[in-house]
Amino acid sequence: MSDTGQTRYVIQDTGRGSDGDISQLPDCILHHILSFIPTKDVVKTAILSKKWNNVWTSVSNLDFDDALLYANEADTRDPPDETCFINFVERVLSLRDASNIKNFRLSCRVFFNASCIHSWISSAIMHNVQTLDLCLFVDDSFVLPSSVFRSQTLTSLKLEMNCLLEFPTVIYLPYLKTLHLSLVTFANNGSTQKLFSGCPVLEELTLVDCEWLNLKSITITSSTLKRLTIDDLPYFGPPDGPKDCKIKIYTSNLVYLKYTGYPSNEIFVCDVSSLVKAYISVLIPHEKQKEVASHVVNLLKGLSKVAFLNVSDHTIESVVFAGNMLVDLPVFKNLTRLDLTMEIGESTIEALMKFLNCCPNLQSLYFSEGFNHDVCFVDNGLICSSLPKCISSCLKMLTFKNFDGNDSEICFLKCILRHASVLKKMNILCCESLFGDPNRLNVVKKALQTVSKGSKSCVVMFS
Repeated sequence: MSDTGQTRYVIQDTGRGSDGDISQLPDCILHHILSFIPTKDVVKTAILSKKWNNVWTSVSNLDFDDALLYANEADTRDPPDETCFINFVERVLSLRDASNIKNFRLSCRVFFNASCIHSWISSAIMHNVQTLDLCLFVDDSFVLPSSVFRSQTLTSLKLEMNCLLEFPTVIYLPYLKTLHLSLVTFANNGSTQKLFSGCPVLEELTLVDCEWLNLKSITITSSTLKRLTIDDLPYFGPPDGPKDCKIKIYTSNLVYLKYTGYPSNEIFVCDVSSLVKAYISVLIPHEKQKEVASHVVNLLKGLSKVAFLNVSDHTIESVVFAGNMLVDLPVFKNLTRLDLTMEIGESTIEALMKFLNCCPNLQSLYFSEGFNHDVCFVDNGLICSSLPKCISSCLKMLTFKNFDGNDSEICFLKCILRHASVLKKMNILCCESLFGDPNRLNVVKKALQTVSKGSKSCVVMFS
């Protein structure tokens, strides 16, 4: 590690005939070693010997990032010289032999020379690249080479571009298994639909902060897709602006679904019969509470067969705003584990109880943030009077993190202990303030460990 905190790589040629001469290793091993080193350092190995002068020209991984030009921009009076970066990439690609490229990553600002960047990407495609990772900062429009969308070798494509994503007439990526799109603006229904339809063996699809305003309706249909992640941007336009996009998902072999962000779009999960795990985290703008809540309920309706559900932020709260739509919630018959990565407040506890009533076979319940101080169970007796059946008849494991030891939390956990007839273990992870008060901690432990339990074999653990 250098004084600047950057990792330094040292490769030494100890001389011909030496037992420790790294140059005597087969080229395939040398290429493997070089695959772990930044491209700018790989090129420097040419000075080691005549053999090394050729080895770097066929390395399988290429990584170009103009961030180094701007890293010390604040410490110098001179603007960064983009010409150095352009010349470096041009030299590496022009001296390269005809061997295939396995991984090609390019992160740069497009505005200084769009035509060069276009040719670099085309060169990677011509060298039968398998993994293409592009992070392009765009001031104006930039059109990717059409060959990107007709590659016969690409297995992974990652595009991060803050501009309109334009597609050629023909899109066919027969071996693409991973597709990540970030910050792109979809142009229209037809071309976007063509993209999703042109990936017949796609297994992983990630859409992060993409702009859907130009779309009215889109369908994601795939019998091979296993993982789907959508992170939605909020809409900041006028109230009378473009309406939300309807996204329909037909993915019979999907096993993992993650949705985060502002659910301004309507998502209909129509066929996810193989779904195992889902993660739902939403934010609800005050001015669109009911509208967004209805979108969340529609999303949850499609997850009825999930086995592991993780909900956070205002996902449960949306059930409160949904009002009469609550009756549309499905019964989660396969759900055995529910993780609540959120702080439970007075406004969400009743909705949580109603949601748990839709989980008849729940075996594991996890609270990651404990209860807000505004929750008061002692006075209203809500918990014990409306305890969901799954807690009394199915729950085997309960984990309560960030336990503060306040009256409401103690009341809640006592109620669980009294009524959970098959509970095997209750894990209580105390917050720092409780651990810092040994006397109060002992009082809390005694209160919970001495309660009359519905399950005689239940063990209460504190940590």
